[in-house]
Order: sequence, then C-alpha cells, then structure tokens
Amino acid sequence: MNLAVQTTRNLLMVRPARFGPNAQTAASNTFQGPADRPPSAIRATALAEFDAMAGDLQAAGVRLLIVEDTPEPVKPDAVFPNNWITTHANGDIFLYPLEASGLRAERRMEIVDALSVEYGFTVGRIRDLSVYERENRFLEGTGSMVLDRIHRVAYAARSTRTHPDLVRLFAREAGYEPCIFDTLGQGGRPVYHTNVMLAIGRGFAVICAAAIDDVRQREAVLERLKSTERQIIDISMQQMQAFAGNLLEVQAGRGEPLIVLSQTARDALTATQRSTLQNHGRLLSVSIDIIERVGGGGARCMLAEIFLPVAGSTGDR
Repeated sequence: MNLAVQTTRNLLMVRPARFGPNAQTAASNTFQGPADRPPSAIRATALAEFDAMAGDLQAAGVRLLIVEDTPEPVKPDAVFPNNWITTHANGDIFLYPLEASGLRAERRMEIVDALSVEYGFTVGRIRDLSVYERENRFLEGTGSMVLDRIHRVAYAARSTRTHPDLVRLFAREAGYEPCIFDTLGQGGRPVYHTNVMLAIGRGFAVICAAAIDDVRQREAVLERLKSTERQIIDISMQQMQAFAGNLLEVQAGRGEPLIVLSQTARDALTATQRSTLQNHGRLLSVSIDIIERVGGGGARCMLAEIFLPVAGSTGDR
C-alpha cells in the first residue's frame, strides 16, 4: 500500500471561539451529552483541550493548519471541520451540505482560500455540494463517508445527515465506488455519522459490525474490507459509544504512522485491541472529554485531512 495515498501529515483544525451544546444536532446525535457547567466554563475547557491536542500533534511532527474560528456568527461545532470540507490529491476540494442550518456558517471560503494563498497548496476544482441543502439532502463530508483512498471505496451509513443519492454523486465526481449500508445505534436510531463506527487506516479497519443490523449488509461490508487485506478490529456498541471507532491514522514527522484517538476511546479498547492497533502505528491519545461529551464528536471529527498537492512539489503530502 502507498503510505501517501491513504494518510497525510497535513491536517486542518479550527480553534473554537464559541464551543458549546447544540440543540439543533442533538436530535440525530446520540453521542451528545448534557452540559453540566456554565457556558463560559465549557468554552474555556474545550479551548484548553483543543490547544493540548494540537500541541501533542505538532510535537509528533504532524503539520497543522490551525485556523481561528470567528466569534460571530456563533458556531458551537466549528471545531469539527471534517464535516464540511474534503481535499483530494488531484487538487479537488468538495464542500458539503450540512443538515443543521446553524452549522452552515462553518463553511468559510477564507479557509479554502488560505489553503493556497497562505499555505501553498495547489487547489484545482471546487465542487460545492451545499446547494443540495435547498432540497433537504445532506452529506457531511468525512463524517458521512469513510474513504478508502487506496481502493477508491466510499463507505457510508445512511442517516438524515447522509443521503445515498449524494454519496453516489460524490463517488461519480471523485472516482469512488459507493458502499452504502443501514445502521441501528443507541435508541434504535441510525448512527448519525459513519466515522463513529468505522475507521480505515493503511493496514487496518476498526468497525462496529453490530451497528449494521442487517446481516447481509454486515457481511457484505466486512467482506469488502477484508478484500483490501486490512486487519479487522471489531468493536462493540458500547465501545462505539465511547468513540473507539472515531480515530484517524496520520503521518508523523518522518512519515511514520500515528493513530490519533481520544483517551476515552483508548480506555474503551481492550488490551488485545490496543495491541493490534499498535502493530499498525503509534497510538496518540488526547484528552478531549468536554468536546466529546458536549459536542458529540471525537478526535477524528476534529481533523480535516489535507491531501492537496504542494505547489512546486512532486507529490509530497
């Protein structure tokens, strides 16, 4: 497998200005918990968690593009940029339609512009799918889709935030094959985002197979993953709820594999599961308790991968 295809050392993070609970997203996101402290305390803690995580990544040699969120309009989930943007090795950028209207201000074109103007990446075509918000059809980036960039498969769990027609549209535009399936999570509701129950690295896949209620669909997804010669790490529904499936393999300083996950997720894994993951890369666990509990998203959700070619390079990412 080609290390530079599935993983990258360049990550976009958005430093939150007004992080907090979001009533608009709570209906579909069962990972969100109660806000048990004043808003100012939540914001301060989330900011400290963000800064500590960014520092850990930078210390490991990961290249971070950190953008400051703007205080107005209020964007409580701005810390999760992977939902509204993906970038691709041919220079393409996709912008995505978001279900909650309050999230849509997160799509800031100045961030897109900064990728080329400030950071020196080559940007080609910008494909803006946000127009489908008018039709109440949504696709929330690499929250909705987990991409096997090597074998060109887009895995997507159908939900109110992940419309199958838009998965197929993305797949046609970007040169992927869609693999769409149904899930049942906590409370008998669909898992809100695919990336909380599935993660794909170069040599492994973490999946909560039990969340795919239909046996035939479950077997089809597992067979597809196994056909790529990845080692399967199957997690339980309880582990999924602790964000054990919400992790991301990235490249560290000299290109060595680094698997980023929260401390909550690491603690939820068994010793055997952790050992298996460590065969594929060093684990970097970060403490983001408030961001996870109040925001309902984990470490992977905070990282938007940058696969754009670097201007004047021969493909180093």
